[in-house]
Amino acid sequence: MVIFDYYPALFPIAAGIFGLLIGSFLNVVIHRLPIMMEREWKQECIEFFPQLKKDPKIKQELSELKKPFNLNVPRSRCPKCDTQIRALDNIPVISWLMLKGKCYKCSNPISFRYPAIELLTAILCVVIGVNFSADWYGLALLFFTFTLVSATFIDLDTMLLPDQLTLPLMWAGLALSLFEISPISLKDAVIGAMTGYLCLWSIFWAFKLLTGKEGMGYGDFKLLAALGAWLGWQQLPLIILLSSVVGLIFGIIQLRLQKKGIEKAFPFGPYLAIAGWFCLIWGNDLTSWYLTNMLGM
Repeated sequence: MVIFDYYPALFPIAAGIFGLLIGSFLNVVIHRLPIMMEREWKQECIEFFPQLKKDPKIKQELSELKKPFNLNVPRSRCPKCDTQIRALDNIPVISWLMLKGKCYKCSNPISFRYPAIELLTAILCVVIGVNFSADWYGLALLFFTFTLVSATFIDLDTMLLPDQLTLPLMWAGLALSLFEISPISLKDAVIGAMTGYLCLWSIFWAFKLLTGKEGMGYGDFKLLAALGAWLGWQQLPLIILLSSVVGLIFGIIQLRLQKKGIEKAFPFGPYLAIAGWFCLIWGNDLTSWYLTNMLGM
């Protein structure tokens, strides 16, 4: 990182290129991690109830579930013609443009979301590079961003926030404070994690006791706990406010576009992630502006 001390303008550029490359990998994580979780749940269920194995169909399914399936295996293939994706086709954004958004063999459309996620990740990393120094904390914030991007799109697709993302994110935030890499003190990080979890947990149970329905998932609690560990308890009110306002607006728009009733559940994790990342960059400025201009403090 010494070179960035002499040429600080290189850090945003390097961060953007790094984000573009990792964005391609995040597409794999977003697609495969929920499948990996589902396969694991099915396998555990079958193993827990041995009598299920007597059914030939379930026995065959268990055999399929035991085949290797992770972020590396099997190699990515076209869902229509089953052609293996070439290394040439995995260049972020460029490959999609060169292929004109289609499989090179069968011309099956390739979703625009793949290059969009790559570009989004790159842009977010450039913003991190502009606002933070090229040190260990700046590098950690890039991985903080990668995790939030993955969690956001997985939650949008599946209404799930995997523990494989939220829990390591929370522990990483606490570790950064413990070793004084983060500007957030260990005390503020621990209180942030505790308060973040308990805040939504309390709302969850209050809503359930009043209505008999579950208003959100436990993954949301863990994500807010992770944001509290990274940003400190001081940012939690702003995160909750922003995520609630943005979530309400876009949630209603999403339900209307899908022609679903207002009582239909929609993911809250993406709005927590957006609000948390926003507060990382501009939270202190927004709070200062509010205290100065709105409250006259």
